[in-house]
Amino acid sequence: MLAFIKNLRLYFPPKSSAAFGLLLFFGGFLTGCKSQNLTAFSPSLASTHREVLAPPALNRANSFVWVALGSHLGQRTIAGKSSANLSLESAGKPLSLKDANGHIHTATFIKLKWLSVPLRKPEKFSRLVVGSFSSFESAERVALKLRKLGFKAVLARPKEWEIWLPKENRLPKRFNAELIEFSKRSKIQPLLLGGNGGNTQKLVGPIEIDAPEGLIWKGGIYQGKFKLQKDAYGTWTFIEQVPLEKYLEGVVPHEIGWSAPFSALKAQAVLARTWALANSHRFLLDGYHLCSDTQCQVYKDPNMASSKVKQAIKASEGKVLLWKEKPINAVYHASNGGVMAAGDEAWAIEPKPYLKSQLDGSREWTQKFAWPLSNASQVLTLLQARDGAYGINHPRFRWTRTLNASQLRKSLKGISPSLLYPTQVKVLSRGISGRVLELAIQDGSNNSPLLLRFDAIRRSLPQLPSTLFVIRSAGNGVWNFLGGGFGHGAGLSQAGAIDLANRGWTTERILHHYYPTTVYDSLPDFGNSP
Repeated sequence: MLAFIKNLRLYFPPKSSAAFGLLLFFGGFLTGCKSQNLTAFSPSLASTHREVLAPPALNRANSFVWVALGSHLGQRTIAGKSSANLSLESAGKPLSLKDANGHIHTATFIKLKWLSVPLRKPEKFSRLVVGSFSSFESAERVALKLRKLGFKAVLARPKEWEIWLPKENRLPKRFNAELIEFSKRSKIQPLLLGGNGGNTQKLVGPIEIDAPEGLIWKGGIYQGKFKLQKDAYGTWTFIEQVPLEKYLEGVVPHEIGWSAPFSALKAQAVLARTWALANSHRFLLDGYHLCSDTQCQVYKDPNMASSKVKQAIKASEGKVLLWKEKPINAVYHASNGGVMAAGDEAWAIEPKPYLKSQLDGSREWTQKFAWPLSNASQVLTLLQARDGAYGINHPRFRWTRTLNASQLRKSLKGISPSLLYPTQVKVLSRGISGRVLELAIQDGSNNSPLLLRFDAIRRSLPQLPSTLFVIRSAGNGVWNFLGGGFGHGAGLSQAGAIDLANRGWTTERILHHYYPTTVYDSLPDFGNSP
């Protein structure tokens, strides 16, 4: 059996068992797998992962974003189970598929099945793993520390975010790493299914797919071009190669909503462009730039963009927010509940001067409360008020959730299988905006409490819209969470931006309000971060 990564207690909440489960899930695919405590290791020719070519760097000459529409495809095949077929349907003229061996297939509907194919020779892998992490931001902070110390650290996301290093490294003890070694005896290969019982064809990646009049994917129409290629884990990714400005058409209406006032739409376009540039290195290990879910920016059918959205994107064309002449990490969220979070209140990252904590409202609002919001009493006072804050029309500007011990145990089972029924839920520390930085959950045993920190709080307890809350006991094994806002709270509040736009604020004024010290300017030359 596999023993996987231990808790990274120094920086983050206890290790999720999800990665352990992932390797067990790979059981039919892996042999000779073992885990050791970190000591000295002998040199090895084994790789840390399957090498995948990085996508072209984003720059003035190449503004195509490689976005994963589907990832980890064929995963169940690893364990000898049936994976869902990949079905591709044309929105008009036939699709054209071409694999690496030059096999060409043209059809309006293409279906691929996933096969487990034995390898002639087992592939050996070994790596030190640090993690897992609830977010890329938290993982990158630790990876940057390791790189500054001279280690070759890469970011991976087999399920949660992890840091991988060659096994020969000797890390300082504060980086709690574990050695993982295994062999792969088979690979996943796509099989092209012929229509009406026709011939099948094994395909070799990367596979290029051209859709002259678009391709239907999850109910939307995407223009492509498209690519199907392996990732670092042996599974496959379905990628759209889309121009940056076209990419924004699939982000802006799905993030802030097409009905937002024009200056708010324009602000969202600037942020989506800036964020994409600053984060285009997220999935270099897997051969693409960005995902299409909430681990990146939500990217859906670009055809949903209204003329108003397209005008906002066009009016802001090439505009970004810069700090020290580089695109900022332009994080944003739905509602901050009347108070902005600093970046290092949302994630375990270094402080950013443009992501600072402050009350978000009129002068009357900002003068109403003691600052900082350092204790539960002060946070409760804020949560009991509304008038004067920006963005109060958001449905989760104020919220209440009631959770009992059984619900908590169920939510936390994935990261702490041994947790019994909770008997105490306690806030251990807050940031200056009043947000919970560390939450302790104690059960009836004598074990140490389960600690959740930063973004792991919301990811582990998705019932809570934000970390801006106070807790009140509602009887034996029942707790009320009284909170405000929706999301991490750092950077632009979309509800606040809509409110300010309706008050007549310009795009630049809105952006400078939520990102002080930044420069609103034309797009500089740029490239993937190291």
